[in-house]
Amino acid sequence: MSKFGKTIKKFPRTFWVANSMEMFERVAWYGLFTVLALYLTNSTDQGALGFSQSQKGLMMGIVTAILYLLPLITGAIADRVGYKKMLIIAYVVYSSGYLMMSIFTEYYSVFAAFLWVALGAALFKPIISATVTKTTDDSTSSIGFGIFYMIVNVGGFIGPFMASKLRHSGDGNSWKLVFYMSTAAILINLVLVLFLYKEPDREKSDKKLSVVIRNSLNNIWTALQDKKLLIFLIIMVGFWTMFNQLFYTLPNFLDQWIDTSVLYNALHSISPALADAFGTNKGDIAPEMIINLDAGLIVLIQVLISTIVMRLKPVNAIISGIIVNAIGIGLAFATNNAFYVIFGIVIFAIGEMASSPKFTEYVGKIAPKGKEALYMGTSFLPVAAGNLFTGLLSGSVYQSISDKTSLLKRTVAERGLQLPEISKEFTQNQYFDAAAKQMGMGKTELTQYLWDTYHPDHIWYIFSAIGLVTVIGLLIYDRFVLKSKK
Repeated sequence: MSKFGKTIKKFPRTFWVANSMEMFERVAWYGLFTVLALYLTNSTDQGALGFSQSQKGLMMGIVTAILYLLPLITGAIADRVGYKKMLIIAYVVYSSGYLMMSIFTEYYSVFAAFLWVALGAALFKPIISATVTKTTDDSTSSIGFGIFYMIVNVGGFIGPFMASKLRHSGDGNSWKLVFYMSTAAILINLVLVLFLYKEPDREKSDKKLSVVIRNSLNNIWTALQDKKLLIFLIIMVGFWTMFNQLFYTLPNFLDQWIDTSVLYNALHSISPALADAFGTNKGDIAPEMIINLDAGLIVLIQVLISTIVMRLKPVNAIISGIIVNAIGIGLAFATNNAFYVIFGIVIFAIGEMASSPKFTEYVGKIAPKGKEALYMGTSFLPVAAGNLFTGLLSGSVYQSISDKTSLLKRTVAERGLQLPEISKEFTQNQYFDAAAKQMGMGKTELTQYLWDTYHPDHIWYIFSAIGLVTVIGLLIYDRFVLKSKK
C-alpha cells in the first residue's frame, strides 16, 4: 500500500463526518451567497425583492462582517459546552434562518433573517476546523487539511451550480427553491451530527461562560498589541475589500450590462449538452455560473498553483497574487464583452490561489514562538472589515456609478420623461420597458445608450486601485516594518 493510502486509513470516522458536514455547509452558504446580490436587487416581477443597491450592500456587508467577528466568541463557547452540542444548535439556527429568508420579503425582516443565518454559520465555523485539527496528528495533518480545503471548494462549486439550476427551473423565477436547497443541506448535517459525529478529545473547562468569552477577547486584544501584526491586518483589509467584489458586485454587473448569450452560443457550438448544463432556458449563462468558474478552477488547479508559489516567501506570494487579482477584477469590470469577463475571472482565480493560502501562513510566520495559535485567531479580523467595506462599495458607490436602474432614472430626469416611481405595482422591468418606449429604443439599444453615456465600467478603477494600494502597503511593510523589527 502507498504512503498516501496508509495515511488515509489513519483518519477516524469523525474526520470524514466533519469534512462531509463542511461540504454540505459550503453547498448551503455559497449556493445562496453567490445569487444573493441578484435576489435582493432584481425586479419583483422576477420573484426577487427589488431592493436598492445601497440596501443590498449594507445588508450583505454588515451581516457577513458580523459572521466573521462572532467566531471570536463562538469558538470559545464551543470549547466550553462541547462541539456536538454546539453543532446541533448551529444547524437548528442555520436551517431556520434559511427558511425565514424564503418567507420574508420586507427589508428589515430579510435583514434579521440573514443575521440569524450568520449566527448559525458563526456557531458552526470554528468547530469543523478544530475537529480536523483534533482528528489528525503530525503524520496526517498535511494530507488532512489538504482534503479539508479541497472539500471546501468542492462544496463552494456545487452550491452555486445547484442554486442556478433551481432558480431557473419551472417559470424561471423559482427563488424559493434556492432557500429550500440550503435548508436541506443543513438538515443533512443535523442528521450527520446526531448519529455519526463523535466528540473529539478536548480539554474541558469548568470556567463560567462569561469568563471564557472574556479570556478569548483578551487574548485577541493582547495579540493586537503587536504593532507589526496590527499593521499587516489593516493592510490586508484592502485585499478582502477588492476580493469580495466578485460575490457582492460582479453578479449585478453581469446581470445588468453583459450579454452572456454569446457565451452560451460559443459553448453550444462546442457541445450542446455542455451549453444546456451551464446555460439557462433563455439561451444565456447566468451570472452565478460565470462567477462559479472561480471555484471550479480552484478545485482543478489549486495544487498546481500552490506548487509553483511554494518556493516564494509568503509575503512575495501574497503580493504577486494580489497584483494578479487586481488585474483580473479590473478586466472583469472594464468592458461589456462577456469573453473579457471570463478571462478576468480566470486571472482573478489564479491570483486568489497564489495569495489566499499564504495569508494564514504569513500570520503564523510573524508570530512570536509559542504564540502562533493566538495570532492565527486574528486572521479573520481583516476578512470581517473587508466584507464591511465591500458592502459599502458594492452598495452606494456601485449605485452611484454603475447601477443600470439609477442611471436610467438619471436619464429619465434629464429628459423630463413622465414615469411612475418604481414600486410593487410598477416594477423595475416595467420602468425600463416604459422608458425604452418613450425614448424610441429597444431594450438592448437602451442598455448600450446608458453604457456609452455614463460609463459604468469605470468602477474598475476603484476596485483595482484598492488592490494596488494594498500591494504598495505590503511592500512598504515588508521593507521597513518587518526588517526594522528583525
